[in-house]
Amino acid sequence: MSHLTQVFTQIGGDFILPEASLIEKMKNIKAFVFDWDGVFTDAGKDFQLNSRFSEVDSMGTNLLRFSYYLQHQCLPTTAIISGEKNNSAFLFVDRERFHTSYSKFANKIDAANHLCSVHNIQLNQIAYVFDDVLDLGLAEVCGLRIFIPRKSNPLFNEYVLKHHLADYLTGNTSGRGSVREACELMIGLNGNYEAVVTERKNFSDVYTGYLALRKATIPVYYTTTDGVVVEVKAS
Repeated sequence: MSHLTQVFTQIGGDFILPEASLIEKMKNIKAFVFDWDGVFTDAGKDFQLNSRFSEVDSMGTNLLRFSYYLQHQCLPTTAIISGEKNNSAFLFVDRERFHTSYSKFANKIDAANHLCSVHNIQLNQIAYVFDDVLDLGLAEVCGLRIFIPRKSNPLFNEYVLKHHLADYLTGNTSGRGSVREACELMIGLNGNYEAVVTERKNFSDVYTGYLALRKATIPVYYTTTDGVVVEVKAS
């Protein structure tokens, strides 16, 4: 067992595909796409339908993008695709300078196809972090699938495995560091975790170059109306 597999297995992660296969999949990835509810959050909301996210997960997404930048000297496409409208997700996308947010998409494959068209990528070049039924259509066709299981839905967890819809299952559950785990796994699969953290620690020239590109990204927000993808304001 490799060190990477051992580390993630020890925290409860489950490699559905072996590490070597995941490394090969990562070589083809150009976009990182996340669901919001049940991924960044525990899926709970207050009476105004607001939700919370973790700075730990936020740092994970930043380090993951930097990992990709170190390998390719450009930013990966990053997006959130949600079945609901989440103001906290809009704030996150704006602050972290993701490329785009898709909200109110009951059929997430429509959002993913639009993302691919705009950014000139293929569905099999997407790494997807997800947790529930609305995500399965996209999980079926994207390149790398990281599933966040919950003890509360054991039959659904079985369904995902039975139908080969996940490549790795997180040891951490919804809103409890699962995004950070997914990001660290993918950095580990890239093989440059030491460099990523060291360059960030030193706030090196290469990191500041990456950061300038990230800050220059202008997020775009979309929703769907009568089956048509339309651009909207974040608020």
